[in-house]
Amino acid sequence: MTGEHSSKQYDQELEAIRSKVLLMGGMVETAFDEALECFRVGDAARADRVIAEDQAVNQLEVQLDDACSHLIVRRQPTANDLRTVMATIKVITDLERIGDEASKIARTAKNLHERGGMSFAHYDMVRTIAKGTSELLHDSLDAFARLDGKQALELIAADEVIDHEFRTILRNLITFMMEDPRTISSALDTLWVAKAIERIGDHAKNIAEYVIYVVEGRDIRHSKPVALDQPVA
Repeated sequence: MTGEHSSKQYDQELEAIRSKVLLMGGMVETAFDEALECFRVGDAARADRVIAEDQAVNQLEVQLDDACSHLIVRRQPTANDLRTVMATIKVITDLERIGDEASKIARTAKNLHERGGMSFAHYDMVRTIAKGTSELLHDSLDAFARLDGKQALELIAADEVIDHEFRTILRNLITFMMEDPRTISSALDTLWVAKAIERIGDHAKNIAEYVIYVVEGRDIRHSKPVALDQPVA
């Protein structure tokens, strides 16, 4: 009975951590969407809120890291339980970094619109990559919430599309700057935003990889695409 009671306590503590991780996921997802809107319309006040609210994400990261550390010390999880805790810690780190990238987008958007004088449709340049990354982040968090390994595996390829889109944006912006040096300043700002979006896609892909690690017990980081569909030995 003592073992069963201890197991239930562990499950409750882990579930409480997972709930806060998903709360953190919702916070960074909102921050990303708000930052993109700042970039589209140039709302300086909204950009300031996104930047300020990143502190709440940082504080939650510290709290969750501490909770996970205490859980390991008290419960000494093994096998799948330990994989779950370790993967959760990594997800927390990726979510904090997504919050940082969203803050960068908001800061760049504020600076860009305060300077004015934009000579091309800067938001249209990143519209496609922003939509794809937003969907990847949402779906990765959904896969983590449901521990859906099949869905997570399907998301890995989506990051390749985002990377390809970023390279296209880079080529287009280089062309703008070569043809008209007056666009260099705003083109560079747009490039920093596109890069931040691409990095958010990388972090969202990482979350999907951690789901696969928990569910199947295999680490597919740095694996070639052809190897992802192979069953775990």
